[in-house]
Amino acid sequence: MNTKVNLAGVELKNPIMEASGTFGSGMEYSEFVDLSRLGAVVTKGVANVPWQGNPTPRIAEVYGGMLNAIGLQNPGIDVFVKRDIPFLKQYDTKIIVNVCGKTTEDYIEVVERLGDEPVDMLEINISCPNVKEGGIAFGQEPKAVENITREVKKYAKQPVIMKLSPNVTDITVMAKAAEAGGADVLSLINTITGMKIDVERQSFALANKTGGMSGPAVKPVAVRMVYQVANAVKVPIIGMGGIAAAEDALEFILAGATAVSVGTANFFNPTATLDVIKGIEEYMTRHKTEDINELIGIVK
Repeated sequence: MNTKVNLAGVELKNPIMEASGTFGSGMEYSEFVDLSRLGAVVTKGVANVPWQGNPTPRIAEVYGGMLNAIGLQNPGIDVFVKRDIPFLKQYDTKIIVNVCGKTTEDYIEVVERLGDEPVDMLEINISCPNVKEGGIAFGQEPKAVENITREVKKYAKQPVIMKLSPNVTDITVMAKAAEAGGADVLSLINTITGMKIDVERQSFALANKTGGMSGPAVKPVAVRMVYQVANAVKVPIIGMGGIAAAEDALEFILAGATAVSVGTANFFNPTATLDVIKGIEEYMTRHKTEDINELIGIVK
């Protein structure tokens, strides 16, 4: 049975990774999960300088998922290079670094710093607010998507994954813009903007007022978007959004994703990634599928 998949020349032993921000950089979860079992580990967002993140409270549970407004708190690239990369190199898995920034220059600085580091791919989080454009996210305007992709590609030594925001009118327009800018892979979806109000306190549940909604409730939206994008572009896709079991992951693969990320499920089931890997293998046996690549995008 072959579970290997290829993302822009990078071979993963299986298509399972975890979604950025739900796993730290693997340290916390290494007590529960043998990271060498995963196709790849995706790090939490890394910026050129440390980010404090948003004020608390910044997580709220909602029906079918959660809201978060962490604000991409991270220790910055210097600490990441010194501490997190050596930790991850102990494991037989691919390393995908999620990169965030407030300006194009911020992204480029991190991408350049990672050029000579032993990491396999870069995932560019374009749901960050672009401070130079009045705070609208890079990923919400097609021209901005194409431009930042093109700029990052100029400096990147590793394949570039552009992570698309679902908070747009037509996801295929953004996907085509990223492809036109030279993206090697696309990942989607990032979180959907949501809000929760505490009726007893008559105030917002999150200090930031709004947050990113993730979890099982977003899965139908995510599967639909992955299907649309898979039929609009030629680059491989990493699908994510509400994956908690093998059946969820398989929906994304059948819709056209080459690989999948498990996110919010890690919070309520620390071994969710391993459960998904095992479940996919069982499914392949049951359906007499020799090669996982035979399943990618077969639902038309």
